Amino acid sequence: MQAQEGAAVLVVEQPVVDADAMTLEAAEGDAFLPALLPNLGGDVVNDGTDAARSDEVRGLLSAIRRLENIVEEETVALSTGKKIDFDDFSARKSRSMLEFVRLMRARMHLGNEVEITEEIQRLREKLERNRSILEMHYDAVREVAAIIVKAIKEAESDGTYTGRTAQDGK
Repeated sequence: MQAQEGAAVLVVEQPVVDADAMTLEAAEGDAFLPALLPNLGGDVVNDGTDAARSDEVRGLLSAIRRLENIVEEETVALSTGKKIDFDDFSARKSRSMLEFVRLMRARMHLGNEVEITEEIQRLREKLERNRSILEMHYDAVREVAAIIVKAIKEAESDGTYTGRTAQDGK
């Protein structure tokens, strides 16, 4: 039987005994205990810290990927012109970002993991693209709002208190 991907092999210790001197009573009374011995095939003995570290890595990667998915979903919705609930996306991104920050603080020793570094870089790129598209949408909203404000002002004004240049459109 192997544990943790061949890092150790479970064997049954068998004492070396003189078969001629062994009696039936002694053979029945002897107990063979399992022992965890290193697999000498070149694998390192796994003492459980790799499994815990692997669980930490998987947990952090899953948090990063959840945040990536939310950001990507919002970016696609903005790019395709779908109607979206900004409050919902903002709340989801905030919760996911909080989870990510907490996990990173608790597991700063994982910052050197190549896979985590690559995922964070991919997340950073997706966040930058999302920011760019959000900025473009907010600029468009400001322009539309300015046009509406100008139209309302013009509709409410009869020109009495404005100078001649404003009436001529200059």
